[in-house]
Parts: sequence; C-alpha cells; structure tokens
Amino acid sequence: MLGDIADDVEVWPDVWESFLTFQAMSTQWRVGAAGATGLDYNVLHSVMDLIGVNDRATVFNDIRVMEREALIIMHSENS
Repeated sequence: MLGDIADDVEVWPDVWESFLTFQAMSTQWRVGAAGATGLDYNVLHSVMDLIGVNDRATVFNDIRVMEREALIIMHSENS
C-alpha cells in the first residue's frame, strides 16, 4: 500500500502538467458515506487555467487515469 511507495519518484516531462494539475486538485475530492467518489470536475478547468495548462484534453485524460488509480488505492485501504 502507500507505505511501500518510495518518498522520491520520477515524473516524466511529458506528464508534468498532468502531475501538477492532479497535485493542485488534491483538496478537491468529492466524499460520500463510503469514502471518496472522485474529483470535483467543476473546479478542474479553473485549476488548469491557474497552472497554465496548454494541452487541456491530454491533461484531462491523464487526470482521469490518476483519479481512477487513486480511488482503487483509497478504497482498498478501507476494506
């Protein structure tokens, strides 16, 4: 689980904008009785504007992949 992940990780340059956006969205999780359900996409475009994202479609798709993996990890820790 998360305890097994190294403190330092390499982020490839081609996904740097996506990483920064996902990191900036870290306080924007929607949470219900069963835990996190996903990111609040209502603020995603504002975050992309603030960061100055160039390729919004690619970043959006990358965010969805990272969100799905994060949800898998969060829900596996709660079971």
